[in-house]
Amino acid sequence: MTALDPGPALGQTRLMRETIAGEERRAALAAEAVPPLPSLSAFFPVRDEEANLLPMAQAMLRVLPAVAERWELIIVDDGSRDGTGALADELARAHPEVRVIHHPVGRGYGAAIRSGLHAARHDYVFFTDGDRQFDPAEITALIDRVDGADVVVGYRRARSDPLARRLNSAAWNLLVRALFRLPVRDVNCAFKLFRRAALDGIEPEADGAMVSTELLARICRRGLRVVEVPVGHFPRRAGAPSGARPRVVARAFVELVRLHRRLRDPRP
Repeated sequence: MTALDPGPALGQTRLMRETIAGEERRAALAAEAVPPLPSLSAFFPVRDEEANLLPMAQAMLRVLPAVAERWELIIVDDGSRDGTGALADELARAHPEVRVIHHPVGRGYGAAIRSGLHAARHDYVFFTDGDRQFDPAEITALIDRVDGADVVVGYRRARSDPLARRLNSAAWNLLVRALFRLPVRDVNCAFKLFRRAALDGIEPEADGAMVSTELLARICRRGLRVVEVPVGHFPRRAGAPSGARPRVVARAFVELVRLHRRLRDPRP
């Protein structure tokens, strides 16, 4: 029995088995919920997510064949110091549709998103986070709206984060929506689906948490259609969040000022 197939013998709890069964049922329903996309690149970034990587990847692998005729899963390991990178490589050896991108050192969330976008090869591009706070099966809600949009983004209908982080997020959303006139309520919700053409020629520069704001700001400046749909958000089951660390927040504000200055240039 390998790490990719842990099984009850390695201590699966009843809750874990019920969770897997629920994910499999949702994946099956996904096949019936929407017509499949012609091709889809999906990716998620990870840094020190050893406990979350395999469950997250397995959930994605159950959903992707149901929602796309051709697909790939890209894992971006942003300089993990635990066993995350090795587990991702093992997964890629077992599944030819999986590719892994390694950053030798941590370069930041935005750099990981940029790596995933550059590696994506298919007609549609989807990304989420690797911390299992989103359910990959809910990609069907995004696909259901893509016929009338260039980009479909989620917003967390009930955010499962501490109060301080929710307040910080609300203030950030108000700020960037005002500065960049973004037509979304939850800019940093890590559940986004793009048409490949919407990303053509857009080269985000943010290395940190500003990357979602930058992507949407540049897309909206082109007059492209952005649609927002509600998605679930769940408590973190393992690992520790890094988005509220002072250094991460400070970097986001520095990048905010830089982006605001750059977007005064008429080029997208």
